[in-house]
Amino acid sequence: MMTGMNTEACDPAELAALREIFASRSEALPPIGSDAVRSFEAEHGILLPEPYRTFVAEVCDGLRAGPPYYGLLPLAQTPDDWDSGGRERLLAEPFPLTAAWLWEAEGDEAALSEQEFEDRTAPVYDHGSLLLGTDGCGMYWHLIVTGPQRGHVWLIDENCAIPFGTRPGTCLMPGTPGFSGWVTRWAQGRSWFADAQPRPSHPNRRADRRKMPTTWTPAR
Repeated sequence: MMTGMNTEACDPAELAALREIFASRSEALPPIGSDAVRSFEAEHGILLPEPYRTFVAEVCDGLRAGPPYYGLLPLAQTPDDWDSGGRERLLAEPFPLTAAWLWEAEGDEAALSEQEFEDRTAPVYDHGSLLLGTDGCGMYWHLIVTGPQRGHVWLIDENCAIPFGTRPGTCLMPGTPGFSGWVTRWAQGRSWFADAQPRPSHPNRRADRRKMPTTWTPAR
């Protein structure tokens, strides 16, 4: 697997860091417990990656303050502005990417019909991931639960899909890959993107983007 992290066993240090971050948040939703987690996994035919699995079972199942800007969603919920287009979210199907993808960089989008383009991008939105929340303006954070990127957090919007965390050859969104690293960067009040100013209070962060790698690398 290409995750570069242990998603099968919860690291005690990561869990302790998550507990510390959320302990002072009185508005945090209570954890749902192990039985509810196992029931959800059985319903969808998946196993949630650690440390998120233990986090929702023992620490917290959502926080309005974030991360991201509009709050950390409870397990399996979608943001109010999420438009499924009538598509079913298939958590057991592998997430299809292993590297960042900028839609317009493929070069042939202009030749595709609207339906053909949707067929190509729909699995990126709907296969193998949970929605963690939104930064507004159609910018959604996903936790990958199935496929080579299992355990990683990705930012997906109408223009691109990019993974959070430092990777060889790119430092677009620096930080420790995975749910714990993503939460930690938010708790530190740092921008998601490299060489950017601290996160503004306004939700529109399109100016915070950097040039995206343009590789389309489907999962195998």
